[in-house]
Amino acid sequence: MTRPGAGMAADIDEQPAGYERLLSAEHAGAIARVAAVIAERRPRHVVFTARGTSDHAALYAAYLTEIRLGLPAGLASPSTVTVFGARPDLSDALVVGVSQSGGSPDLAEVLRVARESGALTLAVTNNPDSRLVGTAELSIDIAAGHERAVAATKTYTAELLALLMLVEGVRAGDGVLPAEERACLARLPELAERTLSDATPAQLAPRYRFAAQLVTTGRGYAYPTAREAALKLMETSYLPALAFSGADLLHGPLAMTDPDVPVLAVVGSGPGGQSMREVLPRLGERRADVVVVGSADVEATARMAVPEVDERYAPLLDILPLQRLALALALARGEDPDAPRGLKKVTATM
Repeated sequence: MTRPGAGMAADIDEQPAGYERLLSAEHAGAIARVAAVIAERRPRHVVFTARGTSDHAALYAAYLTEIRLGLPAGLASPSTVTVFGARPDLSDALVVGVSQSGGSPDLAEVLRVARESGALTLAVTNNPDSRLVGTAELSIDIAAGHERAVAATKTYTAELLALLMLVEGVRAGDGVLPAEERACLARLPELAERTLSDATPAQLAPRYRFAAQLVTTGRGYAYPTAREAALKLMETSYLPALAFSGADLLHGPLAMTDPDVPVLAVVGSGPGGQSMREVLPRLGERRADVVVVGSADVEATARMAVPEVDERYAPLLDILPLQRLALALALARGEDPDAPRGLKKVTATM
């Protein structure tokens, strides 16, 4: 019998190889060709549509789009199309469906309606034969391979890297990443290996075995990481976890933090991390149990250190110890994170 969590552990361990695969000439070239088409079409705004874990990858891409391309970006609500019958005018937009399986009918329907209205549509998925790909004009294969566990790990980070390469390719104009960018990205597999070798997440798990709830927080590029970490904890440990941007946390939810409510704070060394410096002292005033995740060396109850990289790349490393923590915590609580109760790998919604 396979031991509980073996699938999730294997998926997590494969992420450095997944980065290397996406950065290979074959897959980087395919993403560059898509980026060149988008750059030529010059969309005036970008709309992402996704569910679950992929929604967090899409949120990361929305930050990238606005910061790096200067284009307004947002996340669509599929129900406006599938439940309420809305037909928004997306004629000047790039509409991107992000889905590991590519099998959710509502995402495909959003792309179909968008394409009919004149939008340029793109599917980003781990299944090149999926319904989503068949609906979109363009597609990107994130090439993560078969994911064993129900809770997504390696497909999430593959989506992040594919979307990063896409946005930077569009910014370049011809789809081809500048040499300096390629050199920086080429370090990611080794940095991911180094991050995954740290035993701190497994050592921290027993501390939070009996936690009743938990808060995750971050700003900018780190906010999608905080949201994804909360989802992983809820999926695998059935632990209520609330994710807030650092700014929103100060606007009320801070009141719920105390020594019995652990806080996972994603804090890097860039502008987003710097903006978290005003949040951490406020958590200290509440005597909250704070674990800092990231490259910033700040005072906290504990720290899961991550190598310092450009803030755009940090989500590809910051999530790794959080995945490890979710795995270890689930096992400490007697759960099997490979097969969370009530969940399936493909969720079909309309």
